[in-house]
Amino acid sequence: EVPGGSVLAPKIGPLGMSPKKVGDDIAKCTKAWKGMNVTVKLTCQNRQAAVSLVPTSSSLVVKALKEPDRDRKKVKHVKHSGNISLDEIIDIARQMQHKSMSKTLAGGVKEILGTAFSVGCTV
Repeated sequence: EVPGGSVLAPKIGPLGMSPKKVGDDIAKCTKAWKGMNVTVKLTCQNRQAAVSLVPTSSSLVVKALKEPDRDRKKVKHVKHSGNISLDEIIDIARQMQHKSMSKTLAGGVKEILGTAFSVGCTV
């Protein structure tokens, strides 16, 4: 869910931007990630806000499972079940390479495999 204008106002108000407009931009950007926690990077320059998504590896793994959306307020601590192919794991590792602490792609794949195991899916 996207925070309302009252949550964004103290942060964005001094920059001279409309909290409602920024909230709408965030909602439009995160529409594909409904029901998941994702980090949003907000870049402000010349009173123009640029919104970009910074998904975590766990949210990428859950999205690769293609499970139906759940209401996060009703269901807590969900264990996801499903299978992901190794090719999808490698794609996720390539996407996360810039944030990864590993030096090689193989190390990044191992990190994503650990994340997939902790989420509860099999490869």
